[in-house]
Amino acid sequence: MPDHRRAEPPDTTDLARLRSAASGCEGCSLYQDATQTVFGAGSTGAKVLVVGEQPGDKEDVAGEPFVGPAGKLLDRAFEEAGFDRRSLYVTNAVKHFKFKREGKRRIHRKPGRTEVVACRPWLLAELRAVRPDLVLLLGATAAQSLLGTQFRLTQHRGEPVEPPEDLADLVPSAVATVHPSAVLRAPDRDEAYAAFVADLKAAGKLLG
Repeated sequence: MPDHRRAEPPDTTDLARLRSAASGCEGCSLYQDATQTVFGAGSTGAKVLVVGEQPGDKEDVAGEPFVGPAGKLLDRAFEEAGFDRRSLYVTNAVKHFKFKREGKRRIHRKPGRTEVVACRPWLLAELRAVRPDLVLLLGATAAQSLLGTQFRLTQHRGEPVEPPEDLADLVPSAVATVHPSAVLRAPDRDEAYAAFVADLKAAGKLLG
């Protein structure tokens, strides 16, 4: 049975054990309203580890990351950019859905710094387990979860980014771009999508 007092991951690089432990995490208050923990998906040895912000409504119900509209757009963009989905491990900086209710709808709310910090040990555990060649950060929350709060996505979008010294062994190379949900909300979706795919192609070049 999961330890429902757990706030820190166990000392293991076994993704199945990490996923089981994360299912009982109460490191912040988000577990109280979310349906379940949404842990990462992919295999140990994936070349690319993709970090989003948090699960959305569809992900919260399904228990898998990026299965909603933003996930479908991401899949299409990855295919156009030449990424093999088998080379990816996909996760989020925060593992529980944060929302407010409007009638029967659950509306996404951006996670706060306290929630990002509480969940960061799980993200680091995933990095240790997967050991990717490239970390792709989708959106400011994901980028700042690993690169620090001073990182500005608008200034460094689509560029190779130097990870902090304490993460150099876990993040050999990193690229940050927008979250696919931002593409869905863009006034000119076609233009935003083209720019997003361009960022992914630039990231792919780092893999050779």
